[in-house]
Amino acid sequence: MNTLLIFIFVLTYAAIAFEHPIKINKSATALIGAGLLWTIYAVSLPDAKVVQAAMGESLMSTAQIVFFLMGAMTIVEVVNAHNGFDVITSRIRTTQLSSLMWLVGFVTFFLSAILDNLTTTIVMVSLMKKLLEKREDRLFFAGMIVIAANAGGAWTPIGDVTTTMLWIGGQVTTVEIMKGLFIPSMINLLVPLAATSWILRGRLVEAPARETKTGQIETTAFEGQLMFFLGLGILVAVPAFKTITHLPPFLGILFGLGLLWLVGDLMHRNKSDEDKGHLTLVSALSRIDMSSVLFFVGILLAVASLEHAHILTAVAQWLNDVVGRLDVIVILIGLVSAVVDNVPLVAASMGMYSLSEYPTDSFLWEFLAYCAGTGGSILIIGSAAGVAAMGLEKIDFLWYMKKISLLALLGYFGGAIFYIFQFQLTH
Repeated sequence: MNTLLIFIFVLTYAAIAFEHPIKINKSATALIGAGLLWTIYAVSLPDAKVVQAAMGESLMSTAQIVFFLMGAMTIVEVVNAHNGFDVITSRIRTTQLSSLMWLVGFVTFFLSAILDNLTTTIVMVSLMKKLLEKREDRLFFAGMIVIAANAGGAWTPIGDVTTTMLWIGGQVTTVEIMKGLFIPSMINLLVPLAATSWILRGRLVEAPARETKTGQIETTAFEGQLMFFLGLGILVAVPAFKTITHLPPFLGILFGLGLLWLVGDLMHRNKSDEDKGHLTLVSALSRIDMSSVLFFVGILLAVASLEHAHILTAVAQWLNDVVGRLDVIVILIGLVSAVVDNVPLVAASMGMYSLSEYPTDSFLWEFLAYCAGTGGSILIIGSAAGVAAMGLEKIDFLWYMKKISLLALLGYFGGAIFYIFQFQLTH
């Protein structure tokens, strides 16, 4: 049974990694893989109660992550519909490309830590289209936005899906992950940022001609600011909600979503249905990326089947026997995340290593959050942020590899070495 499970999982993984060449959506592959793996697992076990208990446990942990992601994505969509992000973008004023690069890098880094790396990338790459005329400049900025978004997302529980998974799973806590990964993540950004801004030194910003918007009624500055700060406040408050109440984060995000919904309905109650249609939370729900949500469901359930079959424990033991050093194993996991999706990698790692052996906030979990979160920047296909930028700016895989990959790799190893050094000093 185990051989068949491994074969199907590897096949599923390969299909996900080569989503673009084979032109089959990774969500479909993940769902088929999960269905096949659980079917084989169920048929091979004589006791149906054991299978039901395993499925119930896996479904509960998967649902918590999915509900949280859906809530967070919807809040961001509502803020975006109200032009709430103009609070940040309207304040960007500079004529030097190198200065703009530093500004965009830091805004992306901190915005990603509060929102998430995928959403931040979409917002910032879209903003660059409004600020920069030359495509060559926009490509450099898009590459740096991917690095900054992944670096910024790695050090907070809500900034990156992989860190969120570790946080919800109890592997890391809010304060410790922020303390441990802030400087390594910043180094991960500063190394490529310094190099890229040097390349762009002395060049001026060439802004495109300003377009006038037609069609939908624009929101007022007050409405945009209210939804921005309320949405931001809800996202930032979720870790505090979890700490104070000890309730799962998905309940906090859904509670906040309800509050945002209420405020939105009250704010727009005197507008016609046509004018407020695109501003409502119902409209935002229709715009969230359900394909990504279903991918998370499929891949998390697929990995869970291997965990219950005790395959992941055996893999962990093999890695320990062959490689030996835990830091080298985690660095390798991070490098692999540049080629394949980091969500199944982290999900597999969570199943490979137990909390009893590696307690909450131990070296393994913090370093894994850093490596899996930032390693995806090395290739354009290695992270959700990279894939989003690739789609928005039609970035060529080979162009990114030639111009950005080495910078991202230097930043990755710079942050990794600092984290190991920092951990040895403090423990």
